[in-house]
Amino acid sequence: MGEPPALPLFEETRDRQGAFPRLHDDALAALEERGKRRAVDEGELLFRDGDESYDFFAVLSGKVAILANAGRPDEEVIGVHGPGRFLGELNMLTGERVYLTARVLEGGEVLQVSRERLRELVAGDPSLGDVILRAYLARRTILIGLGTGPRLIGSRFSPDTRRLRVFLARNRLPHGFIDLEEDGGADTLLREMHVEPQDTPIVLRGQEMLRNPSNAELARALGLGAGEGAEAVHDLLVVGAGPAGLAAAVYGASEGLDTAMIDAVAAGGQAGTSTRIENYLGFPGGISGMELAERAIVQAKKFGARLMVPAEAVAFCRHEDHYRVRLRDADAVMARTVVIATGARYRRLEIPRIDELTGLGVYYAATAMEAEMCSGSHVAIVGGGNSAGQAAVFLSQHVRQVTLMIRGGDLGRTMSRYLVDQLARIANVEIRTDTEVTELLGDRSLEDLVVEHNRDGGRSRLGATALFVFIGAGPRTGWLDGEVLLDSKGFVLTGNEVKGETPDGAPPLLLETSQPGVFAVGDVRSGSIKRVASAVGEGSMAVRLVHQHLADR
Repeated sequence: MGEPPALPLFEETRDRQGAFPRLHDDALAALEERGKRRAVDEGELLFRDGDESYDFFAVLSGKVAILANAGRPDEEVIGVHGPGRFLGELNMLTGERVYLTARVLEGGEVLQVSRERLRELVAGDPSLGDVILRAYLARRTILIGLGTGPRLIGSRFSPDTRRLRVFLARNRLPHGFIDLEEDGGADTLLREMHVEPQDTPIVLRGQEMLRNPSNAELARALGLGAGEGAEAVHDLLVVGAGPAGLAAAVYGASEGLDTAMIDAVAAGGQAGTSTRIENYLGFPGGISGMELAERAIVQAKKFGARLMVPAEAVAFCRHEDHYRVRLRDADAVMARTVVIATGARYRRLEIPRIDELTGLGVYYAATAMEAEMCSGSHVAIVGGGNSAGQAAVFLSQHVRQVTLMIRGGDLGRTMSRYLVDQLARIANVEIRTDTEVTELLGDRSLEDLVVEHNRDGGRSRLGATALFVFIGAGPRTGWLDGEVLLDSKGFVLTGNEVKGETPDGAPPLLLETSQPGVFAVGDVRSGSIKRVASAVGEGSMAVRLVHQHLADR
Protein backbone atom coordinates (compact mmCIF):
# COMPACT_ATOMS: atom_id res chain seq x y z
CA MET A 1 0.00 0.00 0.00
CA GLY A 2 1.60 3.27 -1.11
CA GLU A 3 1.82 6.24 1.21
CA PRO A 4 -0.41 9.15 0.16
CA PRO A 5 1.08 12.63 0.00
CA ALA A 6 1.21 14.53 3.26
CA LEU A 7 -1.57 17.08 3.70
CA PRO A 8 -0.76 20.61 4.90
CA LEU A 9 -2.94 20.28 7.98
CA PHE A 10 -0.68 17.43 9.18
CA GLU A 11 2.60 19.28 8.72
CA GLU A 12 3.89 20.35 12.12
CA THR A 13 5.34 23.61 10.83
CA ARG A 14 1.87 24.71 9.82
CA ASP A 15 0.05 23.35 12.87
CA ARG A 16 -0.67 26.69 14.52
CA GLN A 17 -3.86 25.37 16.15
CA GLY A 18 -2.09 22.69 18.19
CA ALA A 19 -4.12 19.97 16.47
CA PHE A 20 -1.24 17.55 15.91
CA PRO A 21 1.27 17.68 18.78
CA ARG A 22 3.88 15.01 19.45
CA LEU A 23 3.73 13.34 22.86
CA HIS A 24 6.92 13.46 24.92
CA ASP A 25 8.35 10.51 26.83
CA ASP A 26 6.75 11.54 30.16
CA ALA A 27 3.31 11.70 28.54
CA LEU A 28 3.78 8.32 26.87
CA ALA A 29 4.88 6.83 30.21
CA ALA A 30 1.74 8.20 31.92
CA LEU A 31 -0.42 6.71 29.16
CA GLU A 32 1.35 3.36 29.35
CA GLU A 33 0.51 3.08 33.06
CA ARG A 34 -3.16 3.00 32.05
CA GLY A 35 -2.94 1.17 28.72
CA LYS A 36 -0.92 -1.41 26.85
CA ARG A 37 1.52 -1.64 23.99
CA ARG A 38 0.62 -3.84 21.05
CA ALA A 39 1.84 -4.54 17.55
CA VAL A 40 -0.26 -3.54 14.53
CA ASP A 41 -0.05 -4.82 10.97
CA GLU A 42 -0.45 -3.02 7.67
CA GLY A 43 -4.13 -2.76 6.70
CA GLU A 44 -5.44 -3.27 10.26
CA LEU A 45 -8.39 -1.03 11.26
CA LEU A 46 -8.04 0.56 14.69
CA PHE A 47 -11.51 2.06 14.52
CA ARG A 48 -13.98 2.77 11.78
CA ASP A 49 -16.68 5.23 10.75
CA GLY A 50 -19.91 4.42 12.57
CA ASP A 51 -18.40 2.68 15.62
CA GLU A 52 -20.21 3.55 18.82
CA SER A 53 -16.94 4.03 20.67
CA TYR A 54 -13.22 3.59 20.25
CA ASP A 55 -10.00 3.50 22.26
CA PHE A 56 -7.24 6.08 22.41
CA PHE A 57 -4.16 5.20 20.35
CA ALA A 58 -0.70 6.77 20.44
CA VAL A 59 1.59 5.74 17.58
CA LEU A 60 4.97 4.47 18.82
CA SER A 61 6.24 3.25 15.43
CA GLY A 62 4.79 2.83 11.96
CA LYS A 63 2.13 5.03 10.41
CA VAL A 64 -1.68 5.24 10.59
CA ALA A 65 -3.86 6.83 7.89
CA ILE A 66 -7.07 8.67 8.82
CA LEU A 67 -9.76 8.13 6.20
CA ALA A 68 -13.10 9.67 5.35
CA ASN A 69 -15.68 7.50 3.52
CA ALA A 70 -13.50 4.42 3.95
CA GLY A 71 -14.31 1.54 1.60
CA ARG A 72 -16.41 3.71 -0.72
CA PRO A 73 -15.53 5.06 -4.17
CA ASP A 74 -15.04 8.54 -2.67
CA GLU A 75 -12.64 7.32 0.04
CA GLU A 76 -10.29 10.14 1.02
CA VAL A 77 -7.12 10.27 3.10
CA ILE A 78 -7.47 13.12 5.60
CA GLY A 79 -3.89 12.68 6.83
CA VAL A 80 -1.24 10.36 8.26
CA HIS A 81 -0.08 10.01 11.89
CA GLY A 82 3.49 8.92 12.59
CA PRO A 83 5.50 8.11 15.74
CA GLY A 84 4.69 10.32 18.71
CA ARG A 85 1.27 11.41 17.51
CA PHE A 86 -2.09 10.26 18.86
CA LEU A 87 -5.38 9.47 17.13
CA GLY A 88 -8.96 10.56 17.69
CA GLU A 89 -10.93 13.78 17.96
CA LEU A 90 -13.48 15.40 20.24
CA ASN A 91 -15.95 12.50 20.16
CA MET A 92 -13.41 10.55 22.24
CA LEU A 93 -14.46 12.79 25.15
CA THR A 94 -18.06 13.63 24.27
CA GLY A 95 -19.24 10.11 23.40
CA GLU A 96 -20.56 10.66 19.87
CA ARG A 97 -20.14 7.93 17.29
CA VAL A 98 -16.98 7.80 15.20
CA TYR A 99 -16.79 9.89 11.98
CA LEU A 100 -13.52 8.60 10.51
CA THR A 101 -11.62 5.35 9.97
CA ALA A 102 -8.05 4.66 11.18
CA ARG A 103 -6.17 2.18 8.97
CA VAL A 104 -2.58 1.10 9.64
CA LEU A 105 -0.50 2.27 6.71
CA GLU A 106 2.83 0.91 7.90
CA GLY A 107 3.07 -1.83 10.53
CA GLY A 108 4.54 -0.95 13.90
CA GLU A 109 3.51 -0.54 17.53
CA VAL A 110 0.81 1.51 19.25
CA LEU A 111 -0.10 2.34 22.81
CA GLN A 112 -3.81 1.60 23.41
CA VAL A 113 -5.79 3.17 26.28
CA SER A 114 -9.52 2.67 26.87
CA ARG A 115 -11.77 5.71 26.70
CA GLU A 116 -12.64 5.39 30.38
CA ARG A 117 -8.98 5.28 31.48
CA LEU A 118 -8.16 8.21 29.21
CA ARG A 119 -10.88 10.31 30.83
CA GLU A 120 -9.41 9.50 34.24
CA LEU A 121 -6.00 10.58 33.01
CA VAL A 122 -7.30 13.80 31.45
CA ALA A 123 -9.00 14.66 34.75
CA GLY A 124 -5.97 13.79 36.86
CA ASP A 125 -3.10 15.12 34.73
CA PRO A 126 -3.87 18.75 33.76
CA SER A 127 -0.80 19.22 31.52
CA LEU A 128 -1.41 16.11 29.41
CA GLY A 129 -5.15 16.68 29.51
CA ASP A 130 -4.67 20.20 28.15
CA VAL A 131 -2.57 18.93 25.21
CA ILE A 132 -5.17 16.31 24.30
CA LEU A 133 -8.16 18.60 24.77
CA ARG A 134 -6.61 21.42 22.74
CA ALA A 135 -5.77 19.00 19.92
CA TYR A 136 -9.25 17.47 19.91
CA LEU A 137 -10.98 20.86 19.84
CA ALA A 138 -8.79 21.97 16.94
CA ARG A 139 -9.40 18.72 15.05
CA ARG A 140 -13.15 19.13 15.43
CA THR A 141 -12.86 22.58 13.85
CA ILE A 142 -10.85 21.12 10.98
CA LEU A 143 -13.38 18.32 10.38
CA ILE A 144 -16.25 20.83 10.31
CA GLY A 145 -14.36 22.88 7.76
CA LEU A 146 -13.75 19.80 5.60
CA GLY A 147 -17.42 18.78 5.69
CA THR A 148 -16.50 15.33 6.99
CA GLY A 149 -19.09 13.06 8.58
CA PRO A 150 -22.79 12.47 7.85
CA ARG A 151 -24.15 13.94 4.61
CA LEU A 152 -27.39 15.89 4.60
CA ILE A 153 -29.16 15.98 1.23
CA GLY A 154 -32.09 18.34 0.73
CA SER A 155 -33.29 21.63 -0.68
CA ARG A 156 -32.21 24.84 1.00
CA PHE A 157 -35.84 25.97 0.65
CA SER A 158 -37.10 23.07 2.79
CA PRO A 159 -37.93 23.93 6.44
CA ASP A 160 -36.88 20.41 7.48
CA THR A 161 -33.54 20.78 5.73
CA ARG A 162 -33.06 24.05 7.56
CA ARG A 163 -34.03 22.41 10.89
CA LEU A 164 -31.48 19.63 10.45
CA ARG A 165 -28.74 22.01 9.32
CA VAL A 166 -29.32 24.17 12.39
CA PHE A 167 -29.25 21.13 14.68
CA LEU A 168 -25.98 19.83 13.20
CA ALA A 169 -24.33 23.25 13.16
CA ARG A 170 -25.43 24.28 16.67
CA ASN A 171 -24.13 21.00 18.09
CA ARG A 172 -20.82 21.42 16.25
CA LEU A 173 -21.23 18.08 14.48
CA PRO A 174 -19.05 17.58 11.38
CA HIS A 175 -21.20 17.02 8.30
CA GLY A 176 -21.55 17.72 4.62
CA PHE A 177 -24.51 19.35 2.89
CA ILE A 178 -25.67 18.63 -0.66
CA ASP A 179 -28.17 21.21 -1.91
CA LEU A 180 -30.71 19.76 -4.37
CA GLU A 181 -31.09 23.23 -5.86
CA GLU A 182 -27.45 23.49 -6.88
CA ASP A 183 -25.80 20.07 -7.05
CA GLY A 184 -26.51 18.48 -10.43
CA GLY A 185 -25.43 15.02 -9.24
CA ALA A 186 -27.79 14.98 -6.27
CA ASP A 187 -30.78 13.81 -8.35
CA THR A 188 -28.73 10.91 -9.71
CA LEU A 189 -27.65 9.95 -6.21
CA LEU A 190 -31.27 9.99 -5.00
CA ARG A 191 -32.40 7.78 -7.89
CA GLU A 192 -29.67 5.27 -7.09
CA MET A 193 -30.97 5.10 -3.53
CA HIS A 194 -34.63 4.94 -4.68
CA VAL A 195 -35.48 8.18 -2.90
CA GLU A 196 -38.06 10.54 -4.32
CA PRO A 197 -37.39 14.29 -4.03
CA GLN A 198 -40.49 14.71 -1.86
CA ASP A 199 -38.96 12.27 0.66
CA THR A 200 -36.02 14.54 1.32
CA PRO A 201 -34.18 15.69 3.29
CA ILE A 202 -32.20 12.55 4.02
CA VAL A 203 -29.11 11.97 6.13
CA LEU A 204 -26.50 9.43 5.04
CA ARG A 205 -24.51 7.97 7.92
CA GLY A 206 -22.14 5.34 6.54
CA GLN A 207 -24.43 2.67 5.12
CA GLU A 208 -27.40 4.00 7.09
CA MET A 209 -29.98 6.34 5.56
CA LEU A 210 -32.39 8.43 7.62
CA ARG A 211 -35.42 9.87 5.81
CA ASN A 212 -36.36 13.28 7.16
CA PRO A 213 -35.45 12.33 10.74
CA SER A 214 -36.57 14.30 13.75
CA ASN A 215 -33.81 15.99 15.72
CA ALA A 216 -34.13 13.25 18.34
CA GLU A 217 -33.80 10.48 15.74
CA LEU A 218 -30.73 12.12 14.24
CA ALA A 219 -29.21 12.59 17.70
CA ARG A 220 -29.65 8.89 18.48
CA ALA A 221 -28.07 7.91 15.16
CA LEU A 222 -25.05 10.10 15.91
CA GLY A 223 -24.69 8.88 19.48
CA LEU A 224 -25.57 12.08 21.30
CA GLY A 225 -26.62 11.88 24.94
CA ALA A 226 -29.85 9.96 25.51
CA GLY A 227 -32.28 10.40 28.34
CA GLU A 228 -31.98 8.56 31.63
CA GLY A 229 -34.43 5.99 32.85
CA ALA A 230 -37.59 7.30 34.45
CA GLU A 231 -36.55 5.76 37.79
CA ALA A 232 -33.33 7.80 38.10
CA VAL A 233 -33.53 10.72 40.54
CA HIS A 234 -30.62 13.13 40.15
CA ASP A 235 -29.27 15.45 42.79
CA LEU A 236 -29.41 18.34 40.31
CA LEU A 237 -31.18 18.85 37.00
CA VAL A 238 -30.16 21.86 34.92
CA VAL A 239 -32.80 22.86 32.35
CA GLY A 240 -31.12 24.82 29.58
CA ALA A 241 -27.51 24.62 28.42
CA GLY A 242 -26.59 28.24 27.83
CA PRO A 243 -23.65 29.81 29.72
CA ALA A 244 -25.60 29.87 33.02
CA GLY A 245 -26.72 26.26 32.70
CA LEU A 246 -23.29 25.04 31.61
CA ALA A 247 -21.69 26.76 34.60
CA ALA A 248 -24.19 25.12 36.95
CA ALA A 249 -23.50 21.71 35.40
CA VAL A 250 -19.71 22.11 35.63
CA TYR A 251 -19.77 23.24 39.25
CA GLY A 252 -22.47 20.77 40.27
CA ALA A 253 -20.67 17.76 38.82
CA SER A 254 -17.24 18.89 40.03
CA GLU A 255 -18.57 19.21 43.57
CA GLY A 256 -19.93 15.67 43.66
CA LEU A 257 -23.59 16.17 42.74
CA ASP A 258 -25.23 13.65 40.42
CA THR A 259 -25.89 16.22 37.70
CA ALA A 260 -27.96 16.06 34.51
CA MET A 261 -28.49 18.84 31.98
CA ILE A 262 -31.05 19.05 29.16
CA ASP A 263 -31.52 21.40 26.22
CA ALA A 264 -34.05 21.54 23.41
CA VAL A 265 -31.51 22.05 20.60
CA ALA A 266 -27.88 22.39 21.62
CA ALA A 267 -25.56 23.65 24.29
CA GLY A 268 -24.65 27.32 24.11
CA GLY A 269 -28.05 28.96 24.27
CA GLN A 270 -28.42 32.40 22.76
CA ALA A 271 -24.72 33.04 23.39
CA GLY A 272 -23.91 29.97 21.28
CA THR A 273 -25.05 31.86 18.18
CA SER A 274 -22.58 34.68 18.84
CA THR A 275 -19.62 34.54 16.49
CA ARG A 276 -17.32 36.53 18.77
CA ILE A 277 -17.63 37.43 22.46
CA GLU A 278 -14.90 40.02 22.99
CA ASN A 279 -15.61 41.29 26.51
CA TYR A 280 -15.54 37.95 28.37
CA LEU A 281 -12.88 37.82 31.08
CA GLY A 282 -9.77 35.84 30.16
CA PHE A 283 -10.19 35.88 26.38
CA PRO A 284 -8.54 39.11 25.14
CA GLY A 285 -8.75 37.89 21.55
CA GLY A 286 -12.42 36.98 21.94
CA ILE A 287 -14.06 33.58 21.70
CA SER A 288 -17.06 32.35 19.75
CA GLY A 289 -20.14 31.30 21.67
CA MET A 290 -20.01 27.82 20.11
CA GLU A 291 -16.39 27.31 21.14
CA LEU A 292 -17.10 28.48 24.68
CA ALA A 293 -20.02 26.05 24.88
CA GLU A 294 -17.97 23.21 23.39
CA ARG A 295 -15.23 23.66 25.97
CA ALA A 296 -17.78 23.82 28.79
CA ILE A 297 -19.48 20.61 27.62
CA VAL A 298 -16.18 18.72 27.69
CA GLN A 299 -15.46 20.19 31.11
CA ALA A 300 -18.86 19.18 32.50
CA LYS A 301 -18.60 15.65 31.08
CA LYS A 302 -15.08 15.32 32.49
CA PHE A 303 -16.61 15.69 35.95
CA GLY A 304 -19.42 13.24 35.17
CA ALA A 305 -22.36 15.49 34.21
CA ARG A 306 -24.87 14.01 31.75
CA LEU A 307 -26.01 16.12 28.80
CA MET A 308 -29.26 15.20 27.03
CA VAL A 309 -29.80 16.83 23.62
CA PRO A 310 -32.33 17.32 22.15
CA ALA A 311 -34.55 17.19 25.21
CA GLU A 312 -37.20 19.90 25.39
CA ALA A 313 -38.91 20.53 28.71
CA VAL A 314 -42.68 20.85 28.29
CA ALA A 315 -43.99 20.52 31.85
CA PHE A 316 -42.81 20.77 35.42
CA CYS A 317 -44.25 19.69 38.77
CA ARG A 318 -43.48 18.66 42.32
CA HIS A 319 -43.64 14.87 42.88
CA GLU A 320 -43.29 13.55 46.43
CA ASP A 321 -39.84 14.73 47.65
CA HIS A 322 -38.46 15.69 44.25
CA TYR A 323 -39.36 17.40 40.96
CA ARG A 324 -40.36 15.97 37.59
CA VAL A 325 -39.61 17.69 34.29
CA ARG A 326 -41.52 16.10 31.43
CA LEU A 327 -39.83 16.06 28.01
CA ARG A 328 -41.48 16.36 24.61
CA ASP A 329 -40.09 13.16 23.09
CA ALA A 330 -39.07 11.15 26.14
CA ASP A 331 -39.89 10.22 29.70
CA ALA A 332 -39.72 12.72 32.52
CA VAL A 333 -36.41 13.51 34.22
CA MET A 334 -36.47 13.67 38.00
CA ALA A 335 -34.24 15.50 40.46
CA ARG A 336 -34.10 16.70 44.04
CA THR A 337 -33.15 20.21 42.93
CA VAL A 338 -33.62 22.08 39.64
CA VAL A 339 -31.79 25.01 38.09
CA ILE A 340 -33.91 26.84 35.50
CA ALA A 341 -31.59 28.22 32.83
CA THR A 342 -33.79 28.21 29.74
CA GLY A 343 -32.84 31.78 28.83
CA ALA A 344 -34.71 33.92 26.35
CA ARG A 345 -35.38 33.99 22.62
CA TYR A 346 -35.30 36.94 20.24
CA ARG A 347 -38.71 38.39 19.48
CA ARG A 348 -40.05 38.33 15.94
CA LEU A 349 -40.78 41.43 13.92
CA GLU A 350 -44.49 42.13 13.67
CA ILE A 351 -44.60 42.32 9.89
CA PRO A 352 -46.39 40.15 7.30
CA ARG A 353 -44.72 36.92 6.07
CA ILE A 354 -42.03 36.91 8.78
CA ASP A 355 -42.80 33.31 9.77
CA GLU A 356 -43.15 32.15 6.16
CA LEU A 357 -39.65 33.37 5.28
CA THR A 358 -37.88 32.32 8.47
CA GLY A 359 -34.94 30.21 7.35
CA LEU A 360 -35.43 31.38 3.76
CA GLY A 361 -33.74 34.73 4.17
CA VAL A 362 -34.93 35.68 7.66
CA TYR A 363 -32.61 34.53 10.45
CA TYR A 364 -32.30 34.85 14.23
CA ALA A 365 -28.64 33.83 14.47
CA ALA A 366 -25.51 34.76 12.55
CA THR A 367 -23.26 31.70 12.56
CA ALA A 368 -20.90 30.29 9.96
CA MET A 369 -23.83 28.46 8.35
CA GLU A 370 -25.83 31.66 7.75
CA ALA A 371 -22.69 33.46 6.59
CA GLU A 372 -22.08 30.78 3.97
CA MET A 373 -25.68 31.02 2.76
CA CYS A 374 -25.43 34.81 2.42
CA SER A 375 -21.90 34.96 1.01
CA GLY A 376 -21.35 37.93 -1.31
CA SER A 377 -24.83 39.39 -0.85
CA HIS A 378 -26.34 42.46 0.83
CA VAL A 379 -27.75 41.66 4.29
CA ALA A 380 -29.78 43.73 6.76
CA ILE A 381 -29.67 43.52 10.55
CA VAL A 382 -32.39 44.81 12.86
CA GLY A 383 -31.37 45.44 16.45
CA GLY A 384 -29.26 47.74 18.58
CA GLY A 385 -27.79 45.40 21.20
CA ASN A 386 -24.42 43.70 21.37
CA SER A 387 -25.69 40.61 19.57
CA ALA A 388 -26.64 42.73 16.56
CA GLY A 389 -23.27 44.46 16.63
CA GLN A 390 -21.34 41.19 16.86
CA ALA A 391 -23.38 39.81 13.96
CA ALA A 392 -22.61 42.88 11.85
CA VAL A 393 -18.87 42.58 12.48
CA PHE A 394 -18.86 38.89 11.63
CA LEU A 395 -21.07 39.09 8.54
CA SER A 396 -19.09 42.02 7.12
CA GLN A 397 -16.25 39.56 6.52
CA HIS A 398 -18.43 37.33 4.32
CA VAL A 399 -20.96 39.54 2.53
CA ARG A 400 -20.83 42.50 0.16
CA GLN A 401 -22.79 44.95 2.31
CA VAL A 402 -24.26 45.05 5.83
CA THR A 403 -27.00 47.53 6.76
CA LEU A 404 -27.67 47.76 10.51
CA MET A 405 -31.01 49.41 11.37
CA ILE A 406 -32.38 50.66 14.69
CA ARG A 407 -35.67 52.38 15.53
CA GLY A 408 -34.03 55.01 17.73
CA GLY A 409 -31.55 57.70 16.96
CA ASP A 410 -28.51 56.71 19.03
CA LEU A 411 -26.83 53.31 18.71
CA GLY A 412 -24.55 54.05 21.66
CA ARG A 413 -27.50 53.92 24.10
CA THR A 414 -27.94 50.15 23.69
CA MET A 415 -24.63 48.81 22.30
CA SER A 416 -21.21 48.61 24.00
CA ARG A 417 -18.87 51.40 22.95
CA TYR A 418 -16.16 49.03 21.69
CA LEU A 419 -18.64 47.57 19.19
CA VAL A 420 -19.95 50.95 18.07
CA ASP A 421 -16.38 52.10 17.40
CA GLN A 422 -15.53 48.87 15.62
CA LEU A 423 -18.53 49.13 13.31
CA ALA A 424 -17.64 52.71 12.42
CA ARG A 425 -14.29 51.48 11.07
CA ILE A 426 -15.74 48.78 8.76
CA ALA A 427 -16.18 50.10 5.24
CA ASN A 428 -19.01 47.78 4.16
CA VAL A 429 -21.18 48.36 7.26
CA GLU A 430 -23.85 51.06 7.05
CA ILE A 431 -25.79 52.17 10.14
CA ARG A 432 -29.28 53.59 9.66
CA THR A 433 -31.01 55.15 12.66
CA ASP A 434 -34.74 55.89 12.95
CA THR A 435 -35.44 53.08 10.46
CA GLU A 436 -37.82 50.10 10.49
CA VAL A 437 -38.55 47.17 8.17
CA THR A 438 -42.16 47.24 6.99
CA GLU A 439 -42.37 44.65 4.21
CA LEU A 440 -40.65 41.47 2.99
CA LEU A 441 -40.53 40.76 -0.74
CA GLY A 442 -39.88 37.50 -2.56
CA ASP A 443 -41.54 34.22 -3.53
CA ARG A 444 -39.59 31.14 -2.37
CA SER A 445 -37.06 33.19 -0.41
CA LEU A 446 -36.39 36.77 0.66
CA GLU A 447 -35.47 38.96 -2.32
CA ASP A 448 -35.78 42.50 -0.97
CA LEU A 449 -36.95 44.64 1.94
CA VAL A 450 -39.09 47.74 2.22
CA VAL A 451 -37.94 50.09 4.98
CA GLU A 452 -39.47 53.23 6.45
CA HIS A 453 -37.72 56.24 7.90
CA ASN A 454 -39.50 57.13 11.14
CA ARG A 455 -38.91 60.89 11.02
CA ASP A 456 -40.46 61.64 7.62
CA GLY A 457 -42.41 58.44 6.92
CA GLY A 458 -40.57 57.91 3.63
CA ARG A 459 -40.35 54.36 2.30
CA SER A 460 -37.78 52.75 0.02
CA ARG A 461 -36.38 49.39 -1.04
CA LEU A 462 -33.12 48.33 0.55
CA GLY A 463 -31.84 45.69 -1.91
CA ALA A 464 -31.03 43.15 0.83
CA THR A 465 -31.66 39.42 0.34
CA ALA A 466 -31.24 38.43 3.99
CA LEU A 467 -32.61 39.86 7.23
CA PHE A 468 -31.13 39.12 10.67
CA VAL A 469 -33.37 39.95 13.63
CA PHE A 470 -31.95 40.72 17.08
CA ILE A 471 -34.68 42.69 18.85
CA GLY A 472 -35.44 42.24 22.52
CA ALA A 473 -35.98 38.85 24.05
CA GLY A 474 -38.83 36.99 25.71
CA PRO A 475 -38.28 34.36 28.43
CA ARG A 476 -38.60 30.63 27.73
CA THR A 477 -40.91 29.90 30.64
CA GLY A 478 -44.04 28.45 29.02
CA TRP A 479 -43.11 24.95 30.24
CA LEU A 480 -43.33 26.04 33.89
CA ASP A 481 -47.13 26.45 33.57
CA GLY A 482 -47.69 28.42 36.75
CA GLU A 483 -45.57 26.19 39.00
CA VAL A 484 -43.25 29.09 39.93
CA LEU A 485 -44.01 32.79 40.23
CA LEU A 486 -43.19 34.98 37.22
CA ASP A 487 -43.08 38.75 36.77
CA SER A 488 -45.40 40.64 34.44
CA LYS A 489 -43.13 39.92 31.44
CA GLY A 490 -42.85 36.19 32.14
CA PHE A 491 -39.39 36.14 33.75
CA VAL A 492 -38.84 34.00 36.86
CA LEU A 493 -38.96 35.78 40.22
CA THR A 494 -36.33 34.80 42.81
CA GLY A 495 -35.06 35.66 46.30
CA ASN A 496 -36.74 38.55 48.09
CA GLU A 497 -39.18 38.95 45.18
CA VAL A 498 -40.96 35.75 46.32
CA LYS A 499 -40.56 36.21 50.06
CA GLY A 500 -43.69 34.98 51.80
CA GLU A 501 -44.87 33.14 48.65
CA THR A 502 -43.12 29.79 49.24
CA PRO A 503 -45.26 26.73 50.17
CA ASP A 504 -43.83 26.51 53.70
CA GLY A 505 -43.36 30.24 54.19
CA ALA A 506 -39.59 29.84 54.61
CA PRO A 507 -37.49 32.72 53.25
CA PRO A 508 -36.04 31.78 49.86
CA LEU A 509 -32.33 31.72 49.13
CA LEU A 510 -30.82 34.35 46.84
CA LEU A 511 -31.58 32.70 43.45
CA GLU A 512 -34.36 30.43 44.74
CA THR A 513 -37.81 30.60 43.17
CA SER A 514 -41.17 30.25 44.90
CA GLN A 515 -40.56 26.48 44.89
CA PRO A 516 -37.98 25.30 47.45
CA GLY A 517 -34.93 23.75 45.80
CA VAL A 518 -35.71 25.30 42.41
CA PHE A 519 -33.37 28.09 41.30
CA ALA A 520 -33.35 30.41 38.28
CA VAL A 521 -30.21 31.78 36.65
CA GLY A 522 -29.19 33.78 33.60
CA ASP A 523 -31.46 35.55 31.15
CA VAL A 524 -34.61 33.72 32.30
CA ARG A 525 -34.39 35.29 35.76
CA SER A 526 -36.23 38.53 36.46
CA GLY A 527 -33.79 41.41 36.86
CA SER A 528 -30.79 39.56 35.46
CA ILE A 529 -27.97 41.32 33.63
CA LYS A 530 -27.98 40.06 30.04
CA ARG A 531 -24.25 39.29 29.82
CA VAL A 532 -22.36 36.01 29.49
CA ALA A 533 -20.12 36.70 32.48
CA SER A 534 -23.02 37.40 34.84
CA ALA A 535 -24.87 34.29 33.60
CA VAL A 536 -21.81 32.13 34.32
CA GLY A 537 -21.52 33.71 37.75
CA GLU A 538 -25.16 33.01 38.61
CA GLY A 539 -24.88 29.42 37.38
CA SER A 540 -21.90 28.72 39.62
CA MET A 541 -23.49 30.55 42.56
CA ALA A 542 -26.65 28.46 42.23
CA VAL A 543 -24.70 25.27 42.96
CA ARG A 544 -23.56 26.68 46.29
CA LEU A 545 -27.21 27.40 47.09
CA VAL A 546 -28.20 23.90 45.99
CA HIS A 547 -25.74 22.47 48.52
CA GLN A 548 -27.21 24.73 51.21
CA HIS A 549 -30.75 23.64 50.36
CA LEU A 550 -29.84 19.96 50.46
CA ALA A 551 -27.98 20.38 53.74
CA ASP A 552 -30.86 22.28 55.34
CA ARG A 553 -33.33 19.64 54.19
